[in-house]
Amino acid sequence: MASLTGKVMANGTVIRTPRAPTLGKAVILSSLDKDFPLGYYEKYMTLRLSQAGYATTVLTDTNVTVDFLVNQLNNYDIVIWRTDIYTWSHVEYFYVGETVNGATEQKYAADFSQGWINANAGILGITPNFLQEHLGNSSLSNVKLMIIESSNSVDIAPMFIYAGVTSIIYCNGLINLDYGLMDDLTSNLLDYLCAGENVYSAVFNSVNYLNNQAGMQDQLRSNIDDAYIPPFWFLGSSSLTIISST
Repeated sequence: MASLTGKVMANGTVIRTPRAPTLGKAVILSSLDKDFPLGYYEKYMTLRLSQAGYATTVLTDTNVTVDFLVNQLNNYDIVIWRTDIYTWSHVEYFYVGETVNGATEQKYAADFSQGWINANAGILGITPNFLQEHLGNSSLSNVKLMIIESSNSVDIAPMFIYAGVTSIIYCNGLINLDYGLMDDLTSNLLDYLCAGENVYSAVFNSVNYLNNQAGMQDQLRSNIDDAYIPPFWFLGSSSLTIISST
């Protein structure tokens, strides 16, 4: 067994950190980093993934390109995509990060004409139809885990499962990248995953602890306030783990 070190999380959970062998590669894509910087969380997520055995690349803003999403994701075992949505002519688009440029407009001319890529925000956006068209069956079979930190990422999660991603953690409904709340929650997910929890346990514990701490109602919340439930759930394998047990 790998040697373990102990760490106590903010919610009181003891995290045991394996000193793991190198297991693979991870990438963090922060499509809107200029406006909503990852800040401290970039270092924290990178550290946790490193402790779990993953060499991590971070790409921000214009470095996140349409070509990268189509052709490079399968080079990684873990993908974290931090983005959001906008609407144009009643169509929902997910920000890529790449800004408008002639080369991409020419290469993906058919997608622009279909409305599957949009340039009206200055930053390119793609639709679920674009992903369905370009992510073929088993094209992402190397990706063990994907986390999409974005409003309505439930709308695109099935496309990645079809493309071969083993497990994907997504967001229900609208989120806000301000104030670091979603990044904090994503870091909490990584804490569980990097401690050896499977996807189901990591998501369930991240969602549940705010409402049920040690079997008792959260004492920090007023009885007249609604409980806050982090907007995460998953598709694909519930039993996936990202660290080695040996």
